[in-house]
Amino acid sequence: MKKYFILLLLSYISVVSTAQKLVKVGDGYSSTSVNTTIFRNNSIVTHKGNQYISFYDAEGWLTIGKRKLGSQNWTLSRSQYRGKVSDAHNIISMMADGEGYLHVAFDHHGNRLNYCRSVAPESIQLAQKESMIAKDEEDVTYPEFYRLPSGDLLFAYRSGASGRGNLVLNRYSLNEHKWSRVQDILIDGENQRNAYWQMYVDKSGIIHLSWVWRETWMVETNHDMCYACSKDGGESWERSDGTKYQLPINAANAEYAWRIPQNHELINQTSMSADAQGNPYIATYWRDGNDSIPQFRMIWNEKGKWHCDIVGNRTTPFSLKGGGTKMIPISRPRMVVDGNRAFYIFRDMERGSKASLAYKNDIHNGSEQWTVIDLTDFSLNAWEPSYDSELWKKNKKLHIYIQQTNQGDGEKSVESAPTAVYVLEIDNLKRIIK
Repeated sequence: MKKYFILLLLSYISVVSTAQKLVKVGDGYSSTSVNTTIFRNNSIVTHKGNQYISFYDAEGWLTIGKRKLGSQNWTLSRSQYRGKVSDAHNIISMMADGEGYLHVAFDHHGNRLNYCRSVAPESIQLAQKESMIAKDEEDVTYPEFYRLPSGDLLFAYRSGASGRGNLVLNRYSLNEHKWSRVQDILIDGENQRNAYWQMYVDKSGIIHLSWVWRETWMVETNHDMCYACSKDGGESWERSDGTKYQLPINAANAEYAWRIPQNHELINQTSMSADAQGNPYIATYWRDGNDSIPQFRMIWNEKGKWHCDIVGNRTTPFSLKGGGTKMIPISRPRMVVDGNRAFYIFRDMERGSKASLAYKNDIHNGSEQWTVIDLTDFSLNAWEPSYDSELWKKNKKLHIYIQQTNQGDGEKSVESAPTAVYVLEIDNLKRIIK
C-alpha cells in the first residue's frame, strides 16, 4: 500500500512538472540584450501548426528556426544577414502572414529599413532585402509586425529620433501582395517630443495603442500614459469613449489614460493586451511621488473608466536616468488576459532575476492580491519577455522566449559566451496556478 502511494505521488509530481517545460532551440548572442528586449514583436510566431523563432546566433547572424507544435526538434537556418548586435536596439521582428510567408525586419537604430520575406510559404530561407513603399524608410527604429484577423499585416516603426520622432504605420495586403501606407504620422511629436508606444491587435481586429511621451533622449523625461484605438485597420482612430481623433494625434488632443509626471521612473515601451470584450490593458511601471520604489502596474479601461492596480509589492528602490539601453534591476513587463484573469510576466532582481509570473484570478476584485510564481529556476540577468501572440490568441497557450542575456548600462556590451535559447511552453495555465 505504501509503495502504491509513493508511485501515485511520483505520478502526480510528474504531471505537475510537465505543465510547463523548456525546449532548447540553439545558442544565441548574449553580450547585449538584443535577443531579449521587450519590443521584439514577435520573437516567436505560430501559423497552421508550425512555430517559428528568430534570434541572432553567437556570431550575430540572423537565424530562423521552425518546428511542428509539440515537437522538441527545431530546424535552424542561419540567414545571409548579420546584425549590429552590440546595440540592443537592433532587434529582429518577425510575423507570418495569412499565406504563411515570414516577414522579417532587423538591425535598426536610426538607419535604412532592413526588410525581407521568406522565399516561399512555410520556408525559413529569407529572400533579398526590399523596400516596403520607398518613403520614410531612411531612419527606422523599433520595427514591429502585427497580424490582422484577415491575414494582412501591420508594420509600425519610429521615423526620427528619441525626443523628436513620429509613429509610422504600413499595411500589407494579401490580395495585392504589397505594402501601402496607412499613416505617415499617426502620433506627431511636433519636433519637440516622441511617443514610445505599445500596440495590440485583439481577436476582433481592433488595434489598441498606448504610449508615453518623452521630451528628450533622457529616460527620466518620460511622462503620462495615453491611449487610442482603431476599428478599421488603422485608417481612423478614436478615444476609449468612441470620440474620433483629428489626426495626427499630438500632446494636445491625446487621451490621457493615466497622468504620470516626469522624473517618476516611468518606463517606456512595455506591452498591452485586451479581453474578449475589447477592453484594453496596459502593463508598465513607475513610482509614486511620495515613494522611492518603482512598482509594476496594470492600467485598464472598463465601462468607460480607467483603473490602475499595483502588481505585487516591490521593496527595492532604483532610479532611471540618462540615455541609451539601461541595465535595470527589473524588466519591462508583458501581460495577457483570459476572461477575468490577468497574467503578468516579468523579471525582478528581488526574485533572483528569473522569469516570473504574477496572476490574478479576478481583475475586478480589488481585495484579491496578486500571486507571484517563478517560471525558471535560474537567473536570466537582462532578459525581458516576449511570447507567441498568435498561439495565445488562438489556443490560449503561452510560449515565451527564454535566454540569459547581459547588458551594460548606457549601450555597453558585457563580454560573455553564447547562451541557450529556449521556448518555455505553458500549454495549460490552469495547471500552474492555484
